[in-house]
Amino acid sequence: MATVNLNGQYRDGGGGGPSSSSSATAAAASSQYPIQGKKDQWIKLNVGGTCFLTTKTTLSRDPNSFLSRLIQEDSDLISDRDETGAYLIDRDPRYFAPVLNYLRHGKLVLDDGLSEEGVLEEAEFYNVTHLIGLLKDSIARREQRPAADKKRVYRVLQCQENELTQMVSTMSDGWRFEQLINIGTSYNYGAEENAEFLCVVSKECANTLIGRENESNDRAKVLQQKGSRM
Repeated sequence: MATVNLNGQYRDGGGGGPSSSSSATAAAASSQYPIQGKKDQWIKLNVGGTCFLTTKTTLSRDPNSFLSRLIQEDSDLISDRDETGAYLIDRDPRYFAPVLNYLRHGKLVLDDGLSEEGVLEEAEFYNVTHLIGLLKDSIARREQRPAADKKRVYRVLQCQENELTQMVSTMSDGWRFEQLINIGTSYNYGAEENAEFLCVVSKECANTLIGRENESNDRAKVLQQKGSRM
């Protein structure tokens, strides 16, 4: 009698070919342990030179989105493919990643350095409706925060006349020039006298960052007031 052992090997116990019962046993074993994954369910996207691997199920979460329409067999969208068969999309991969992750698990997660406005731009391009609404609500709440959450911090920098141009031209990171106060002449270089100046600059900061700035802030305001009367 022919049998099939647990390793899937055929063993003939009576010298004949496999019986119908052994075929049925093999079929049952095959249905019990199906082949994992289907090749046509995986989709590769080449977004701005970065490849993303995902599934049709993920991309079809929003049926009206660009991504869902792109992968349909009768798609009305035309997209070139690279040598690996990945769909070519000319967009920023950094801002595409949060869009794809939202389709995967339904949550908006932003890495450091990514702006909500940038992700919104991509969500609108791919037409992911629920994500667009989520981002717009988040941006609106951020812009409506009370003014108490922010405060302008002032700093006073002392410099010489020949250093003014370089100092003003190299200010960055949100600092803004406010006022210049001449405090007289302190140094002589040869026959030339160089005036000394106090330069008042300011920057808008969150309240959590300004605890150590209060003393400098008050001093700068006093100097501004004095300077305006000179």
